[in-house]
Amino acid sequence: LEYEDEPSPSIYVKCKMADDVGNLFDGVGDEPVYIVIWTTTPWTLPANLAIALHPDFEYAALKYKNAGGADEVLIMAEELAYSVLHMIHIDEFEILGKVKGAKLEGLKYRHPFIDRESPIVLADYVTLEDGTGCVHTAPGHGQEDFLTGQKYNMDILSPVDGRGLFTEEAGEFQGLNVYEANPKICEKLEQLGAMLHRKNIQHSYPHCWRCKKPVIFRATEQWFVSIDHADLRRRVIQVIEETSWLPEWSRERIRGMVESRPDWCISRQRAWGVPIPAFYCADCHRVLLDHDAVFHVRDIFRQRGCDVWYEMDAKDLLPPGTKCPGCGGSNFEKENDIFDVWFESGSSHRSVVIEYPQLNFPSDIYLEGTDQHRGWFQLSLIPSVATQGVSPFKRCITHGFVVDEDGHKMSKSLGNFVSVGDVLKNIGVDIVRLWISSIDYTDHIRVSLDIIKKSGDAYRKIRNSFKYILQNTTDFDPATDAVPLEQMREIDRWALSELHQLMEKVVKYYDEAQFYKLSQAVHKFCIVEMSSFYLDILKDTLYADGAASLPRRSAQTAMYEILLALTKLLAPILVHTCEEVWGYLRYRDEDVPSVHLAHVPEVDRSKIDMALSDRWDRLIAIRAEVARELEKMRAAGEIGSSLEAHVELYAENEKLMEFLKEHEPLLAQVFIVSEATVADGANDGFVPGAEMPELLIKTYKSPYKKCLRCWNYRPSVGANADHPTICDRCVEVVESIEASSK
Repeated sequence: LEYEDEPSPSIYVKCKMADDVGNLFDGVGDEPVYIVIWTTTPWTLPANLAIALHPDFEYAALKYKNAGGADEVLIMAEELAYSVLHMIHIDEFEILGKVKGAKLEGLKYRHPFIDRESPIVLADYVTLEDGTGCVHTAPGHGQEDFLTGQKYNMDILSPVDGRGLFTEEAGEFQGLNVYEANPKICEKLEQLGAMLHRKNIQHSYPHCWRCKKPVIFRATEQWFVSIDHADLRRRVIQVIEETSWLPEWSRERIRGMVESRPDWCISRQRAWGVPIPAFYCADCHRVLLDHDAVFHVRDIFRQRGCDVWYEMDAKDLLPPGTKCPGCGGSNFEKENDIFDVWFESGSSHRSVVIEYPQLNFPSDIYLEGTDQHRGWFQLSLIPSVATQGVSPFKRCITHGFVVDEDGHKMSKSLGNFVSVGDVLKNIGVDIVRLWISSIDYTDHIRVSLDIIKKSGDAYRKIRNSFKYILQNTTDFDPATDAVPLEQMREIDRWALSELHQLMEKVVKYYDEAQFYKLSQAVHKFCIVEMSSFYLDILKDTLYADGAASLPRRSAQTAMYEILLALTKLLAPILVHTCEEVWGYLRYRDEDVPSVHLAHVPEVDRSKIDMALSDRWDRLIAIRAEVARELEKMRAAGEIGSSLEAHVELYAENEKLMEFLKEHEPLLAQVFIVSEATVADGANDGFVPGAEMPELLIKTYKSPYKKCLRCWNYRPSVGANADHPTICDRCVEVVESIEASSK
């Protein structure tokens, strides 16, 4: 429903009391006593069966002279009575007494134009915002009225048919459209002297969201699923507790809804839909809905579709010889109601995962927005628990809604709508997928082109890492060139340890559908640990060491495993990029044409070395302190490349000093400088680290010549007469190449 302003008649109506109220209001004599109601829907007055008062409000009896000069007594809520009297230009009146609404419960009044007495009832929804505090109650035309009618065991009178026309129960208004009847009912009230006041107002009124026309409320016979039949409510709540929910708060949300929900109305009145396979005896009107009839209809539907319900007569849809269990009659009429579409979608597991044996029941996952706790999630649980005794899904995942960058709902009319087509065209599929994987989808998702573009940098670094490894493993055959783990360099074993820790996390996050945590872990590994650290350090080994040397093969062994694992792990997110990488791999560990047919890589816990990871975390922290000092030299113009620098370290902390000494052979490689040494003491030029003040650092420009092959500054450059421009390591490599070419 949508609410729009609608012109409506606003009427105040006098209903004459049938019971004496003299014992409640001392001043009341022989004058007629009326209780005053207010309504903006005069067409509902033929269905009036009660007047509701609030039990705790004060109600006053006010004596005044009517237009004919005769005394009358009006009963209204005291707080509203004076404004009502002022509205009808009554300035002189006498208050005969006041009582709480609860005192008036059960007293009878007469309907203003139908020969009927009805009771005064009590309801907490009565307010003092407008009207008279005496609420016209028609159980057949409003939800609150209906519930009040049930509470007081009233008939549910709704004298309006499906076309909006009054039925015979509306008396002289039979056949009139309800809106056409409004002025005629008002005229009737005026003729009878029951109209106290009448005017037209503009107020908010429910309209159909589709055709934009005002709607009416009427009580009709419907089909329901009884939520408490066979202990169904408790069983559904128990299944909710046994099912996995993401996020966890969604469990509490849906449980609360099931605990308080009413019976489920599964019938609808539409021109077409899936029919409810019920029949009515044409003689005694008894309902026929049994196993034989339903299964017979089912078999016909399987052969010819559900449209046959509208094409075939009832006798042709029933098993031959069907008799009414009540009167024995054989003439039947078909039900005209159809199933609520939510009953259809909520039963979809029966026609999909239960119907096809190659699928699994319960389903692994149901995925929808937060609005479906009241909808599909809940309305799938109820039929599944009722018929199968279990949830139709093992896990239920709830996502938020896409909003603009300021958190507002997207709309083309507001100009903040972001087209998926435009995003894919301007940014690219894999960048969009990388971005969405980085978002906590359980909350609303803020989106704009600028927000998505920010993921482009991360994507390019991952893609460049793929390219870098591919380029540097073209001469690597894992079958012949791989280095056993125990023979690999420490830095390469560290990289594999980090990889398998990542694999363990990624598989866990995939299983838990925690994609944003997966994205964070991949970002840290690919961009922080690999691109900015490990692969950067490897350049010297890959470019300058011998092609088949142990350091280079060790690095390639690690890179090849990293490449294979990342290509498979990221394939669900970077679907096109990983497929492209798979196509360039010369050696694959699986003979499948697509990475999307490959298995998830298995974690090898023997390669996880937490002590090694801890050591390298410490080395990385020291590297950050050194990099800060190198950047100062670069800013001062003392060096260009970090390879021009010499680094000395010292620590008065004994344990840190031992650590530095132990790893001294690695320091130049880790810092990407030509030389790094651990000093025996600190002299002028040493500065403490910013985050590690116990670490003392000294940096200065190397005094040695630059090797033109590896670009390191080393004392051995020029020592070899045959190769005067390169260092001793490069001389060894070059001579090896020269010897192999002879």
